[in-house]
Amino acid sequence: MHEISFQAVNDRPTPYPPVAALGKSVAHFARPSGPNLLRRTDRLFQWVESRRQANVWPYVRSLDSAPAATAAIRYEAGDPGGGINLASQDYLGLSSHPQVHAAAIESIARFGVHSAGSGALLGNTSISLALERTIAETLHVPHALLFPTGWAAGYGAVVALVRPDDHIVMDELAHACLQSGAQASTRNVVRVRHLDTEAFRAAIQRIRAADARNGILVITEGVFSMDADSPDIRSLQAICREYDATLLVDIAHDFGALGPGGTGQIGIQGMLGEVDLVMGSFSKTFASNGGFVAVRTPEVKQFMQIYAGSWMFSNALSPVQAATVLEALRIVRSPEGGILRHQLQAASLAIRDEFGRGGIHCLGEPTAIVPTPVGAEAIGRIASWLVFRKGALVNLAEFPVVPVGASRFRIQMMAAHTEAQARTGARLVMEALAEAREMAERHRSHVNLARGSESVADTPA
Repeated sequence: MHEISFQAVNDRPTPYPPVAALGKSVAHFARPSGPNLLRRTDRLFQWVESRRQANVWPYVRSLDSAPAATAAIRYEAGDPGGGINLASQDYLGLSSHPQVHAAAIESIARFGVHSAGSGALLGNTSISLALERTIAETLHVPHALLFPTGWAAGYGAVVALVRPDDHIVMDELAHACLQSGAQASTRNVVRVRHLDTEAFRAAIQRIRAADARNGILVITEGVFSMDADSPDIRSLQAICREYDATLLVDIAHDFGALGPGGTGQIGIQGMLGEVDLVMGSFSKTFASNGGFVAVRTPEVKQFMQIYAGSWMFSNALSPVQAATVLEALRIVRSPEGGILRHQLQAASLAIRDEFGRGGIHCLGEPTAIVPTPVGAEAIGRIASWLVFRKGALVNLAEFPVVPVGASRFRIQMMAAHTEAQARTGARLVMEALAEAREMAERHRSHVNLARGSESVADTPA
């Protein structure tokens, strides 16, 4: 086949990309072989480069403006773009809030820009300690511990508490930081079917019947980031109490953006102060990097301070980050926060409704996350570039973020999106998907796109 690449010029026709850029996924390169650890990275690079050259590598872009409802970006190669921003994690728009900016500037004047130490040494400030107290108060627990990232919080909580003879029972779609923490802690890991409360019960019951001596950590999330759905937290906590297991709930995507006072699914389900361990991230709603683990006893907090390496051996959250989050949390808990959550919900409902009118049924429930099914990676790769050309910024999720053959657009709404922007964004995505499928159908003789990317088993890693 004569292979031609996309042109990075909006007024030119859109040719079909080369097959090499549409086949395979990173799953094909996950287990490279060969004695040289560095040289065996070449095949993955060559595959990514073929996608870059064909303009179907929609990653590693950068912002040229604030992550607002519309934004200017640059592609990895430096070409400019922009449009309706459905790709940023700033659910209530607090990263552009003037009071958040003012709090950040004031903290810089007082403390500088760097914590200059681990929380175990001299990295804390009066602001970070106030933030810990406020998070604990918001979640109706006595204690919270800050971490430099949400990843560090999830990973640190697991590795601090779980030892090799202990057990972990986790939702199969739990975040990668929790999966990595589980893998690092014990071989005794059971992954249960997504949101299946009875599967959790059965797994915990089997473990406890065979092992009454060791611990069981049960892991789920408030809102799952690729499916926008939620577990029955009350039932899971009751099961844990019945079998002397410990429940950890990751509320990264719902804390601040959902529920009474921004308390997320824990608040919605009437479980404030009842969950054993609650961890979260500041990077979705609170305009900063960072994370936390909220606990019910000082003993657990002290244990994490000693044994969570991602807390002990990382510099603490900077004063400007702590001040940013503290002010954002004040807004989240205020009447203004309630208004912003209402606006966010309205934007989410509008875009879901527009997709539904076009025959696309988004996954999950109305939250800031709107997972839009695509399926075959080849279709998603073509559509992701077409939609950028049309003036909307979206994120394509493919393996390893989702299973092979189950790619989707992970659209992320903000309180600042108008209904018109939400509906226009949905229409642009649908137009791009329709054109991508039509393009693939025309070129079916060159590559079997109906089946999606070739099987991982067909190509050795």
